Amino acid sequence: MSMYWIIFIGFALLSWLVSSRLKNKFEKYSKIPMPNGMTGKDVAEKMLHDNGIYDVKVISTPGHLTDHYNPANQTVNLSESVYYSNSIAAAAVAAHECGHAVQHATSYAPLKMRSALVPVVSFASNIMTWVLLGGMLLIHQFPQLLLFGIILFASTTLFSFITLPVEINASQRALVWLSRAGITNVSTHGMAEDALRSAAYTYVVAALGSLATLLYYIMIFLGGRSRD
Repeated sequence: MSMYWIIFIGFALLSWLVSSRLKNKFEKYSKIPMPNGMTGKDVAEKMLHDNGIYDVKVISTPGHLTDHYNPANQTVNLSESVYYSNSIAAAAVAAHECGHAVQHATSYAPLKMRSALVPVVSFASNIMTWVLLGGMLLIHQFPQLLLFGIILFASTTLFSFITLPVEINASQRALVWLSRAGITNVSTHGMAEDALRSAAYTYVVAALGSLATLLYYIMIFLGGRSRD
């Protein structure tokens, strides 16, 4: 049990450090304008059109770092600090989200797999906490409940790991296009790459943290079974 808390605190600290680093990188590169003056909206629309995609809309969404691609209604949603900004950070984020749109248009397998898991993960997330809590309380009387909770949690862990290649590939597509289209140059490309790399680290930490927690619940289940 004590080992779990060491791991838990370690991942919590690592997550905080990675999130802080991402925030600092975004703030740093948000102050550096693109030489061509293109806004996040401009970059997104150009990347979509350069990839032959004309049925995806680029819209502004409230919040900070709330940028995402929605395959359901085919929209690239950019936060206001990205949509209207002509910074390097805005260009990198906008291109990354369009990378997901390109994945969708080309039927990228990991994205299709992640999309298929969304209903399962949504269901699991709604009841998982209560099932796991009840399972730990009733482990000796009704161990099957904790096992069910572990299966639910495992689906979210799987989702986290499938998300990794999806996000990394979107960044790779973004960086290749930014360079090829001349959006970034020798002095700005490294900054865009640094910003996207920092964002990728958050997904890695989240996936590893989820795996560590899953193993913890499995240990509780096996320990409870061994005492019966």
